[in-house]
Order: sequence, then C-alpha cells, then structure tokens
Amino acid sequence: MLNAEQVKLIFKKLDYVPTKEQEAIHFCNSRLRLVAGGERAGKSRSAAMDAIARLFTSPLLWLVAADYERTKAEFEYICMALEKLGIRFTATKQVDPGEILVFDDVGKGVVFRIATKSAKDPRKLAMEAPDGILVCEASQIDFETYLRLIGRLAEKRGWMLLSGTFESSLGWYVEAFQRGHALNDEDLVSFSLPTWSNTFIFPGGREDPEILRLERAMSKEWFMERFGGVPTPPRGMVFNEFRNHIHTGTGGLYEFDPSGLVYLFVDPGYASAYSVEVAQIQGEHLYIVDEIYERGLVTSDIIKVCKQKPWWSRVTGGSIDIAARQHQAMAAPTEVWMKEAGVPLRSTRVRIQDGIERVKAFLNVNPITGVPLLHMNARCRGVISEMGGCPDPLDGMTKVYKWRVDNSGNIIGDSPDDKHNHGCKALAYGLVDLFGYAKMLQRPKIKFF
Repeated sequence: MLNAEQVKLIFKKLDYVPTKEQEAIHFCNSRLRLVAGGERAGKSRSAAMDAIARLFTSPLLWLVAADYERTKAEFEYICMALEKLGIRFTATKQVDPGEILVFDDVGKGVVFRIATKSAKDPRKLAMEAPDGILVCEASQIDFETYLRLIGRLAEKRGWMLLSGTFESSLGWYVEAFQRGHALNDEDLVSFSLPTWSNTFIFPGGREDPEILRLERAMSKEWFMERFGGVPTPPRGMVFNEFRNHIHTGTGGLYEFDPSGLVYLFVDPGYASAYSVEVAQIQGEHLYIVDEIYERGLVTSDIIKVCKQKPWWSRVTGGSIDIAARQHQAMAAPTEVWMKEAGVPLRSTRVRIQDGIERVKAFLNVNPITGVPLLHMNARCRGVISEMGGCPDPLDGMTKVYKWRVDNSGNIIGDSPDDKHNHGCKALAYGLVDLFGYAKMLQRPKIKFF
C-alpha cells in the first residue's frame, strides 16, 4: 500500500503538481493500472513520477517498451527526479540497455535498481522477477509480451503501470482498457488522460482554443482516440466475439503439442495474403498453434516455409478454399500441396453465412465452463487482426473483416465485404471440414466464399 502522505511529500520536493486526473492514477492501489493518454497529455513525466513514488517499496523496477528507445523519456525523468531529491545514484548514458543504481546514504550498497527492457528481446524478460513494471508506450507492445510481463510479476506479487496512446482502436490494449472500466478479477483499473487535462500546455482545458481547433480538423473517432484517450473500434466487425484475453489466454500461449496431429487450414492469396492456420484438436476444442500469413508468396514458397516448422512432421492433411482447385495459367494450389508437400487438402463449397456461424459457435464462451472451443496462439496475428484483435501484421494498418455499414453504423445487406478475411476464411473451411456445420436458419439467398 502507498503511504499517501509520503508520496505527497516526494511530489512537493520535486515541484510536481499532478492534475486531478493524474492524482487518481498515482493514488490507486490496484496492481494493474492502464493509462490511455492523449498526445501531449504528460504521460511520460507522470509515469516517471509514479515510479519514483513507488520506488521505495520496489527494489527492482523495470522500464519496458517495444524497443529500448521508447523507454528514454521515462528513464531521463527518473534520473532528474533522483538528482533533485538528492539521492545517490548512477545511470548509464544509453538505454539500450540502460540501468539506474540507487545507493544507500553512504553510497556503498545498492538499494534500488531500475533496468530498461525491450520486447524485441523476450529472453531478457525471463531473467529475474521485478517488484514493479512501468510499460512505456504500452499500446506498441504485443499481447504475447504483455502475458510474459504478467507472469514475471507473479513471484513478488508486483505492480504494473501501462501508459500509452491508442495507435488504433484495436487489440489487447483496447480490450484491457475496456475491462479496466468494469468489475474484473484481474485487479485492473483503467484511466483516460486526455490531452486537455494537461492544463500547463492547454490552460483552457477541454475548451482551450487549440483543443477545439484540433477537434474541428479531424473526425470525431480520430480526435477521441488520439487526444481524448478513448478508443473507437471499427463498426460492423464480423467477429466481434473475439477477445485476446479469452481466445489467446491470460496465463500463457497455446503451443504446438508434438504428440498430436496437425491440420492445415489454407486460403491462398498473393497480393493480399496467403493464410495457413495450423490447427490441433483436443477433445472438442480446436487450437490454432501457429500461422503462416504472408504477402507476395506463391504456394511453393509457402510450402518451403512450412517445411521448416517444428510441427511439419505431424501434418496429416487439412482443408483449402474450393477455388484452389482451379488452374489459372499454372498448377492448382491443391495439386502443388500434394505434389511438393504430400499433403492432401480437402475442399468443399461453404456458404458465407454457414462459415461465419461455424466460427462464431467456436468463439462463443460456454456459459457453464466459462471457456470457448476455439483457442489461438497470440503470435497468430494475421487471423487475429482480421477479427479486430490487433493491427495487420504485414503493414500495421487496421484491416478488419467487416459488414457493410451506413453512416449510422447500421449493417447493410447480408454479406460482409470480401476483404481482410483470408485467415477467417481458412478457419471457416477447416472448422466445417472437421466439425461439420453449426445449426442455423436457412437463408434464401445463397452466396459463397
């Protein structure tokens, strides 16, 4: 628990006067705190001050980001704060990696250590157990890294502050933000730190002329996401049942089981994406343990990539888009898979609605068991991005499988846009092939993938 009076004294010595929004963050005792800040909202300095306030109860503190460079602002703010407090310390000149050592009063023993960590080097995230973690530009790290950090906190029951600006309104960070606004069993609380809360830069607050100018210059969604700290997910997502923390797990990753058989769900593509979802079955549950999701590669190239994977020797067959039987001035993909890989891929005509309903049935959470039938490794970012779980892994853009909607967000027609759906279609083919069709009402208009 924080000693509020001690923290206020530290802030006073630092001449740090938090806004009411920042105060709510600093004096929250939840183990997981997520801050969605607008641009120029003072996130970095606020996060560094929070770290200083908790440093005396956290002998080992990590600064983590997608890369070392993104920890630099918080690292420098912490150094300036320690210097102003008159605390003995040494700090590296670089942050890649960086380290701050805080000494006792006589300058001989190290009592606190602050180390920078990069999500690009996951091995170093498993070397020790921190007391606290400050995640800088948290929306930039992936869900796999988040899971690893949660695991590292378990030993010491540590705390974590995640601070960042929404880069898009998709992904695990948005989901966590939304969970933190409701009752949850994660001890997670979310905060918005809008740009206009930084009244040192924008003295007029929400009605500051510069804030109003920005609001007029852009869409409501973009303004609230980038400056309001409030996500605005795309409207009309086909698979809005998907949640990272439910379908990719909160305690770890769904890895390949060497003792089980492997099925390949394939949707060929070239200019958009060629998707291969790698599946295993356990009882009535399906696990997507890996994925090949590439652009600009033909079937022979994809097969070469697959053959280098540890699961290749366990492949027993799978399914593919029925259009893959066709010859288009070259051998049909089904023939190439059989000739070059020895993998028989079945294909059948699947109605769009049937395929969607089959996937939705596996995404739905069973009200008795509390878990779905479909589970995905967090690294399968192609199909996850199509479901709205993260940006597109190939170009970082928002590319979601969506229904057609009007300006009011109402769905138009009974078929989604036929794009950003390669992984989803591959998954639909595979589920229908292995498990048959989900029960659904018949529709008079038949349309096919």
